[in-house]
Amino acid sequence: MSSVKKVVLAYSGGLDTSVIVKWLQETYDCEVVTFTADIGQGEEVEPAREKAQAMGIKEIYIDDLREEFVRDFVYPMFRANAIYEGEYLLGTSIARPLIAKRLIEIANETGADAISHGATGKGNDQIRFELGAYALKPGVQVIAPWREWDLSSRESLMAYCEKHEIPVDFANAKKKSPYSMDANLLHISYEGGNLEDPWWEANDEDMWRWSVSPENAPDTPTYIELSYEKGDIVAVDGKAMTPAEVLTLLNKVGGDNGVGRLDIVENRYVGMKSRGCYETPGGTIMMKAHRAIESITLDREVAHLKDELMPKYAELVYNGYWWSPERKMLQVAIDESQEFVNGDVRLKLYKGAVHVVGRRSKDSLFDEKIATFEDDDGAYNQQDAEGFIKLNALRMRIAADKGRSPL
Repeated sequence: MSSVKKVVLAYSGGLDTSVIVKWLQETYDCEVVTFTADIGQGEEVEPAREKAQAMGIKEIYIDDLREEFVRDFVYPMFRANAIYEGEYLLGTSIARPLIAKRLIEIANETGADAISHGATGKGNDQIRFELGAYALKPGVQVIAPWREWDLSSRESLMAYCEKHEIPVDFANAKKKSPYSMDANLLHISYEGGNLEDPWWEANDEDMWRWSVSPENAPDTPTYIELSYEKGDIVAVDGKAMTPAEVLTLLNKVGGDNGVGRLDIVENRYVGMKSRGCYETPGGTIMMKAHRAIESITLDREVAHLKDELMPKYAELVYNGYWWSPERKMLQVAIDESQEFVNGDVRLKLYKGAVHVVGRRSKDSLFDEKIATFEDDDGAYNQQDAEGFIKLNALRMRIAADKGRSPL
Protein backbone atom coordinates (compact mmCIF):
# COMPACT_ATOMS: atom_id res chain seq x y z
CA MET A 1 0.00 0.00 0.00
CA SER A 2 1.45 3.36 -1.04
CA SER A 3 1.94 6.04 1.61
CA VAL A 4 0.98 8.67 -0.97
CA LYS A 5 -2.71 9.50 -0.76
CA LYS A 6 -2.79 12.65 -2.86
CA VAL A 7 -0.31 14.12 -5.37
CA VAL A 8 -0.25 17.46 -7.21
CA LEU A 9 0.83 17.05 -10.83
CA ALA A 10 2.19 19.81 -13.06
CA TYR A 11 -0.23 19.09 -15.91
CA SER A 12 -0.19 20.41 -19.47
CA GLY A 13 -2.93 18.20 -20.86
CA GLY A 14 -0.54 16.79 -23.44
CA LEU A 15 0.39 13.19 -24.09
CA ASP A 16 3.08 12.82 -21.41
CA THR A 17 1.17 14.31 -18.50
CA SER A 18 -2.07 12.57 -19.51
CA VAL A 19 -0.23 9.26 -19.25
CA ILE A 20 1.24 10.37 -15.92
CA VAL A 21 -2.23 10.97 -14.46
CA LYS A 22 -3.26 7.38 -15.13
CA TRP A 23 0.12 5.99 -14.16
CA LEU A 24 0.01 7.77 -10.79
CA GLN A 25 -3.50 6.47 -10.15
CA GLU A 26 -2.45 2.91 -10.98
CA THR A 27 1.02 2.85 -9.44
CA TYR A 28 0.37 4.77 -6.24
CA ASP A 29 -3.39 4.19 -5.93
CA CYS A 30 -3.69 7.88 -5.08
CA GLU A 31 -5.85 10.89 -5.79
CA VAL A 32 -4.37 13.26 -8.39
CA VAL A 33 -4.71 17.03 -8.33
CA THR A 34 -3.78 18.72 -11.62
CA PHE A 35 -2.15 22.13 -11.89
CA THR A 36 -1.86 23.92 -15.23
CA ALA A 37 0.04 27.21 -15.34
CA ASP A 38 -0.68 29.88 -17.92
CA ILE A 39 2.67 31.65 -18.22
CA GLY A 40 2.09 32.88 -21.74
CA GLN A 41 2.78 29.73 -23.71
CA GLY A 42 0.41 30.97 -26.40
CA GLU A 43 -1.89 27.95 -26.28
CA GLU A 44 -5.31 27.52 -24.75
CA VAL A 45 -5.01 26.12 -21.23
CA GLU A 46 -8.73 25.56 -20.60
CA PRO A 47 -8.81 22.31 -22.66
CA ALA A 48 -6.60 20.87 -19.93
CA ARG A 49 -9.58 21.14 -17.59
CA GLU A 50 -11.80 19.05 -19.88
CA LYS A 51 -9.08 16.43 -20.31
CA ALA A 52 -8.50 16.23 -16.57
CA GLN A 53 -12.23 15.93 -15.88
CA ALA A 54 -12.49 13.13 -18.46
CA MET A 55 -9.87 11.23 -16.44
CA GLY A 56 -11.84 11.60 -13.23
CA ILE A 57 -9.83 14.42 -11.66
CA LYS A 58 -11.85 16.26 -9.02
CA GLU A 59 -9.44 19.04 -8.00
CA ILE A 60 -8.23 21.02 -11.00
CA TYR A 61 -6.13 24.19 -10.80
CA ILE A 62 -5.65 26.40 -13.86
CA ASP A 63 -3.84 29.60 -12.91
CA ASP A 64 -3.02 32.70 -14.94
CA LEU A 65 0.51 33.46 -13.72
CA ARG A 66 1.64 35.73 -16.55
CA GLU A 67 1.96 38.93 -14.53
CA GLU A 68 3.63 37.21 -11.59
CA PHE A 69 6.00 35.45 -13.97
CA VAL A 70 7.27 38.60 -15.63
CA ARG A 71 7.09 40.88 -12.57
CA ASP A 72 8.70 38.59 -9.99
CA PHE A 73 10.97 36.39 -12.11
CA VAL A 74 11.75 37.79 -15.57
CA TYR A 75 12.21 41.42 -14.53
CA PRO A 76 14.53 40.67 -11.57
CA MET A 77 16.62 38.42 -13.82
CA PHE A 78 16.94 41.10 -16.49
CA ARG A 79 18.08 43.64 -13.89
CA ALA A 80 21.11 41.33 -13.64
CA ASN A 81 21.59 41.18 -17.46
CA ALA A 82 21.74 37.42 -17.00
CA ILE A 83 22.98 35.32 -19.91
CA TYR A 84 24.09 31.69 -19.58
CA GLU A 85 27.29 30.72 -21.42
CA GLY A 86 27.33 34.03 -23.27
CA GLU A 87 24.16 33.46 -25.32
CA TYR A 88 21.17 31.82 -23.61
CA LEU A 89 18.60 34.21 -22.10
CA LEU A 90 17.31 31.52 -19.68
CA GLY A 91 13.74 31.40 -20.97
CA THR A 92 12.94 27.89 -19.76
CA SER A 93 15.06 28.11 -16.62
CA ILE A 94 13.32 31.17 -15.16
CA ALA A 95 9.81 29.67 -15.44
CA ARG A 96 10.56 26.60 -13.34
CA PRO A 97 10.88 28.24 -9.89
CA LEU A 98 7.44 29.80 -10.29
CA ILE A 99 5.86 26.47 -11.23
CA ALA A 100 7.62 24.79 -8.29
CA LYS A 101 6.34 27.52 -5.96
CA ARG A 102 2.76 27.06 -7.10
CA LEU A 103 3.00 23.26 -6.90
CA ILE A 104 3.97 23.55 -3.25
CA GLU A 105 1.26 26.12 -2.54
CA ILE A 106 -1.38 23.81 -4.01
CA ALA A 107 0.03 20.83 -2.12
CA ASN A 108 -0.36 22.82 1.09
CA GLU A 109 -3.87 23.97 0.16
CA THR A 110 -5.10 20.47 -0.72
CA GLY A 111 -3.22 18.49 1.92
CA ALA A 112 -1.30 16.53 -0.72
CA ASP A 113 1.54 14.21 0.29
CA ALA A 114 3.56 14.63 -2.90
CA ILE A 115 4.10 16.55 -6.11
CA SER A 116 4.88 15.19 -9.56
CA HIS A 117 6.21 16.51 -12.87
CA GLY A 118 6.80 15.29 -16.41
CA ALA A 119 10.47 16.22 -16.74
CA THR A 120 12.79 13.50 -17.99
CA GLY A 121 15.80 12.09 -16.17
CA LYS A 122 18.15 13.51 -18.81
CA GLY A 123 17.26 17.17 -18.50
CA ASN A 124 17.65 20.22 -16.32
CA ASP A 125 13.97 20.71 -15.50
CA GLN A 126 13.79 17.81 -13.03
CA ILE A 127 16.51 19.56 -11.03
CA ARG A 128 14.87 22.98 -11.22
CA PHE A 129 11.45 21.71 -10.14
CA GLU A 130 12.79 19.59 -7.33
CA LEU A 131 15.36 22.01 -5.92
CA GLY A 132 12.61 24.61 -5.75
CA ALA A 133 10.17 22.19 -4.13
CA TYR A 134 12.64 21.06 -1.48
CA ALA A 135 13.64 24.66 -0.71
CA LEU A 136 10.01 25.62 -0.14
CA LYS A 137 8.80 22.39 1.55
CA PRO A 138 11.77 20.32 2.75
CA GLY A 139 9.81 17.15 3.52
CA VAL A 140 7.77 16.98 0.33
CA GLN A 141 7.85 13.73 -1.66
CA VAL A 142 8.59 14.15 -5.36
CA ILE A 143 7.42 11.60 -7.91
CA ALA A 144 9.25 11.75 -11.25
CA PRO A 145 7.64 9.10 -13.50
CA TRP A 146 10.32 9.30 -16.20
CA ARG A 147 12.80 8.04 -13.62
CA GLU A 148 10.54 5.16 -12.57
CA TRP A 149 8.50 3.76 -15.44
CA ASP A 150 9.56 1.72 -18.48
CA LEU A 151 7.80 3.90 -21.05
CA SER A 152 10.75 5.16 -23.06
CA SER A 153 9.32 6.47 -26.32
CA ARG A 154 6.42 8.37 -27.82
CA GLU A 155 5.10 5.18 -29.33
CA SER A 156 5.03 3.43 -25.96
CA LEU A 157 3.16 6.38 -24.45
CA MET A 158 0.53 6.29 -27.19
CA ALA A 159 0.17 2.51 -26.78
CA TYR A 160 -0.36 3.08 -23.04
CA CYS A 161 -3.11 5.59 -23.85
CA GLU A 162 -4.89 3.17 -26.15
CA LYS A 163 -4.66 0.35 -23.63
CA HIS A 164 -6.05 2.47 -20.79
CA GLU A 165 -8.51 4.46 -22.91
CA ILE A 166 -6.88 7.76 -22.07
CA PRO A 167 -8.52 10.57 -24.11
CA VAL A 168 -5.89 11.67 -26.61
CA ASP A 169 -6.40 13.01 -30.12
CA PHE A 170 -4.31 10.32 -31.81
CA ALA A 171 -4.62 11.86 -35.27
CA ASN A 172 -3.14 15.13 -34.06
CA ALA A 173 -0.66 13.37 -31.81
CA LYS A 174 0.83 11.57 -34.80
CA LYS A 175 1.12 14.87 -36.68
CA LYS A 176 2.83 16.63 -33.78
CA SER A 177 6.01 18.62 -34.45
CA PRO A 178 9.14 16.44 -34.35
CA TYR A 179 10.67 18.93 -31.93
CA SER A 180 10.32 19.04 -28.17
CA MET A 181 9.04 22.55 -27.46
CA ASP A 182 8.61 24.64 -24.35
CA ALA A 183 7.03 28.09 -24.41
CA ASN A 184 6.26 30.92 -22.02
CA LEU A 185 6.07 34.70 -22.29
CA LEU A 186 9.86 34.98 -22.42
CA HIS A 187 10.66 32.44 -25.11
CA ILE A 188 9.94 29.27 -27.03
CA SER A 189 12.52 26.50 -27.26
CA TYR A 190 13.06 23.64 -29.71
CA GLU A 191 15.04 20.45 -29.12
CA GLY A 192 15.20 16.97 -30.66
CA GLY A 193 14.48 15.91 -34.23
CA ASN A 194 17.02 17.17 -36.75
CA LEU A 195 18.48 19.46 -34.08
CA GLU A 196 20.23 16.48 -32.52
CA ASP A 197 22.75 16.81 -35.37
CA PRO A 198 24.72 19.97 -34.47
CA TRP A 199 25.83 20.32 -38.11
CA TRP A 200 22.24 20.56 -39.39
CA GLU A 201 21.18 24.12 -40.14
CA ALA A 202 17.96 25.09 -38.40
CA ASN A 203 16.42 26.46 -41.58
CA ASP A 204 13.02 24.79 -41.19
CA GLU A 205 10.63 27.73 -41.29
CA ASP A 206 7.84 25.40 -40.16
CA MET A 207 9.71 25.03 -36.87
CA TRP A 208 9.96 28.71 -35.94
CA ARG A 209 6.68 29.97 -34.44
CA TRP A 210 7.21 33.50 -33.15
CA SER A 211 9.44 35.24 -35.67
CA VAL A 212 9.98 35.77 -39.35
CA SER A 213 13.44 35.09 -40.72
CA PRO A 214 15.67 38.18 -40.90
CA GLU A 215 15.66 37.78 -44.69
CA ASN A 216 11.88 38.10 -44.75
CA ALA A 217 11.65 40.91 -42.20
CA PRO A 218 10.41 44.35 -43.36
CA ASP A 219 12.74 46.47 -45.50
CA THR A 220 12.07 49.51 -43.33
CA PRO A 221 13.19 49.68 -39.68
CA THR A 222 10.85 49.86 -36.71
CA TYR A 223 11.58 52.34 -33.92
CA ILE A 224 10.42 51.85 -30.34
CA GLU A 225 11.06 53.74 -27.11
CA LEU A 226 11.25 51.99 -23.73
CA SER A 227 10.90 53.85 -20.41
CA TYR A 228 12.60 52.56 -17.27
CA GLU A 229 12.06 52.97 -13.55
CA LYS A 230 14.59 51.34 -11.23
CA GLY A 231 15.75 48.98 -13.97
CA ASP A 232 12.30 47.80 -15.09
CA ILE A 233 10.40 48.76 -18.24
CA VAL A 234 7.22 50.61 -17.29
CA ALA A 235 6.14 52.06 -20.64
CA VAL A 236 6.56 51.50 -24.37
CA ASP A 237 6.33 54.51 -26.71
CA GLY A 238 5.03 56.55 -23.81
CA LYS A 239 2.19 54.16 -22.94
CA ALA A 240 2.24 52.73 -19.41
CA MET A 241 2.06 48.93 -19.37
CA THR A 242 2.19 46.07 -16.90
CA PRO A 243 5.22 43.75 -17.07
CA ALA A 244 3.33 41.03 -18.96
CA GLU A 245 1.89 43.58 -21.38
CA VAL A 246 5.39 44.92 -22.06
CA LEU A 247 6.83 41.51 -22.86
CA THR A 248 3.83 40.52 -24.98
CA LEU A 249 4.22 43.65 -27.09
CA LEU A 250 7.99 43.31 -27.43
CA ASN A 251 7.60 39.69 -28.54
CA LYS A 252 5.25 40.82 -31.30
CA VAL A 253 7.30 43.75 -32.59
CA GLY A 254 10.56 41.83 -32.23
CA GLY A 255 9.22 38.73 -33.97
CA ASP A 256 7.83 40.83 -36.81
CA ASN A 257 11.35 42.18 -37.39
CA GLY A 258 13.16 38.85 -37.24
CA VAL A 259 14.66 39.52 -33.80
CA GLY A 260 15.50 36.86 -31.24
CA ARG A 261 16.40 33.62 -33.04
CA LEU A 262 19.23 31.64 -31.47
CA ASP A 263 20.91 28.30 -32.21
CA ILE A 264 23.28 27.05 -29.51
CA VAL A 265 24.91 24.03 -27.91
CA GLU A 266 24.73 24.38 -24.13
CA ASN A 267 26.09 22.46 -21.18
CA ARG A 268 23.30 20.92 -19.12
CA TYR A 269 23.73 20.66 -15.37
CA VAL A 270 23.45 16.85 -15.57
CA GLY A 271 26.67 16.79 -17.60
CA MET A 272 25.72 16.39 -21.26
CA LYS A 273 25.82 18.89 -24.08
CA SER A 274 22.53 19.73 -25.74
CA ARG A 275 21.74 21.56 -28.95
CA GLY A 276 18.68 23.77 -28.92
CA CYS A 277 17.08 26.62 -30.81
CA TYR A 278 15.30 29.49 -29.12
CA GLU A 279 13.09 32.42 -30.03
CA THR A 280 13.33 35.23 -27.50
CA PRO A 281 12.32 38.38 -29.39
CA GLY A 282 11.13 40.44 -26.43
CA GLY A 283 13.97 39.31 -24.19
CA THR A 284 16.58 40.17 -26.83
CA ILE A 285 15.18 43.70 -27.02
CA MET A 286 15.04 43.99 -23.23
CA MET A 287 18.65 42.91 -22.80
CA LYS A 288 19.97 45.44 -25.33
CA ALA A 289 17.88 48.26 -23.93
CA HIS A 290 18.69 47.57 -20.28
CA ARG A 291 22.41 47.66 -20.90
CA ALA A 292 21.90 50.92 -22.79
CA ILE A 293 20.09 52.67 -19.93
CA GLU A 294 22.65 51.33 -17.46
CA SER A 295 25.47 52.71 -19.62
CA ILE A 296 24.51 56.29 -18.73
CA THR A 297 23.16 55.79 -15.20
CA LEU A 298 25.46 53.28 -13.47
CA ASP A 299 28.75 54.14 -11.85
CA ARG A 300 31.65 52.52 -13.71
CA GLU A 301 32.78 50.23 -10.90
CA VAL A 302 29.21 49.19 -10.08
CA ALA A 303 28.63 48.32 -13.74
CA HIS A 304 31.86 46.32 -13.90
CA LEU A 305 31.11 44.49 -10.66
CA LYS A 306 27.66 43.57 -11.98
CA ASP A 307 29.29 42.12 -15.07
CA GLU A 308 31.56 40.02 -12.86
CA LEU A 309 28.65 38.74 -10.78
CA MET A 310 26.37 38.06 -13.74
CA PRO A 311 27.82 34.70 -14.88
CA LYS A 312 27.38 33.30 -11.37
CA TYR A 313 23.83 34.63 -11.17
CA ALA A 314 22.99 33.15 -14.59
CA GLU A 315 24.48 29.79 -13.60
CA LEU A 316 22.35 29.73 -10.45
CA VAL A 317 19.20 30.36 -12.47
CA TYR A 318 20.13 27.79 -15.12
CA ASN A 319 20.98 25.10 -12.56
CA GLY A 320 17.78 25.58 -10.56
CA TYR A 321 18.97 27.56 -7.55
CA TRP A 322 16.51 30.45 -7.80
CA TRP A 323 15.33 29.85 -4.21
CA SER A 324 18.87 29.53 -2.84
CA PRO A 325 20.30 32.01 -0.31
CA GLU A 326 23.15 32.90 -2.65
CA ARG A 327 20.79 33.93 -5.47
CA LYS A 328 18.77 36.01 -3.01
CA MET A 329 21.96 37.64 -1.76
CA LEU A 330 23.03 38.54 -5.29
CA GLN A 331 19.54 39.86 -6.04
CA VAL A 332 19.72 42.30 -3.14
CA ALA A 333 22.97 43.74 -4.52
CA ILE A 334 21.62 43.87 -8.08
CA ASP A 335 18.37 45.55 -7.04
CA GLU A 336 20.32 48.12 -5.02
CA SER A 337 22.29 48.98 -8.17
CA GLN A 338 19.07 49.80 -10.02
CA GLU A 339 18.02 52.77 -7.84
CA PHE A 340 19.01 55.31 -10.51
CA VAL A 341 18.45 53.17 -13.61
CA ASN A 342 15.68 55.43 -14.86
CA GLY A 343 15.02 57.02 -18.22
CA ASP A 344 14.33 56.17 -21.84
CA VAL A 345 16.02 54.10 -24.55
CA ARG A 346 15.22 54.43 -28.24
CA LEU A 347 15.80 51.36 -30.40
CA LYS A 348 15.81 50.56 -34.10
CA LEU A 349 14.79 47.04 -35.10
CA TYR A 350 15.89 45.95 -38.55
CA LYS A 351 16.34 42.56 -40.21
CA GLY A 352 16.96 40.64 -36.99
CA ALA A 353 19.17 43.26 -35.35
CA VAL A 354 18.49 45.54 -32.39
CA HIS A 355 20.29 48.90 -32.55
CA VAL A 356 20.40 51.42 -29.71
CA VAL A 357 19.94 54.86 -31.26
CA GLY A 358 19.26 56.99 -28.19
CA ARG A 359 19.32 57.02 -24.41
CA ARG A 360 18.40 59.73 -21.88
CA SER A 361 17.90 59.98 -18.13
CA LYS A 362 17.45 62.61 -15.43
CA ASP A 363 19.87 60.42 -13.46
CA SER A 364 22.47 60.30 -16.23
CA LEU A 365 26.14 60.35 -15.25
CA PHE A 366 27.09 61.39 -18.77
CA ASP A 367 28.51 64.93 -18.42
CA GLU A 368 28.64 66.68 -21.78
CA LYS A 369 30.85 69.46 -20.40
CA ILE A 370 33.54 66.95 -19.48
CA ALA A 371 33.12 64.48 -22.35
CA THR A 372 33.12 67.04 -25.17
CA PHE A 373 35.88 67.14 -27.77
CA GLU A 374 35.34 70.89 -28.01
CA ASP A 375 36.47 73.54 -25.52
CA ASP A 376 35.29 72.38 -22.08
CA ASP A 377 35.94 75.78 -20.46
CA GLY A 378 38.18 74.20 -17.81
CA ALA A 379 35.78 71.48 -16.69
CA TYR A 380 38.53 68.89 -17.11
CA ASN A 381 42.22 69.63 -16.56
CA GLN A 382 44.07 67.51 -19.09
CA GLN A 383 47.35 68.02 -17.22
CA ASP A 384 45.95 65.86 -14.39
CA ALA A 385 46.21 62.86 -16.68
CA GLU A 386 50.04 62.91 -16.57
CA GLY A 387 50.24 62.17 -12.84
CA PHE A 388 47.41 59.64 -13.09
CA ILE A 389 49.28 57.71 -15.77
CA LYS A 390 52.62 57.82 -13.94
CA LEU A 391 51.10 56.57 -10.69
CA ASN A 392 49.40 53.68 -12.47
CA ALA A 393 52.64 52.86 -14.27
CA LEU A 394 54.75 53.00 -11.08
CA ARG A 395 54.80 49.26 -10.31
CA MET A 396 55.65 48.41 -13.92
CA ARG A 397 58.43 51.02 -14.01
CA ILE A 398 59.92 49.65 -10.78
CA ALA A 399 59.81 46.09 -12.14
CA ALA A 400 61.47 47.16 -15.39
CA ASP A 401 64.20 49.00 -13.45
CA LYS A 402 64.83 45.74 -11.59
CA GLY A 403 65.39 43.90 -14.85
CA ARG A 404 61.95 42.32 -15.07
CA SER A 405 61.32 43.20 -18.68
CA PRO A 406 57.86 42.29 -20.01
CA LEU A 407 59.44 41.19 -23.31
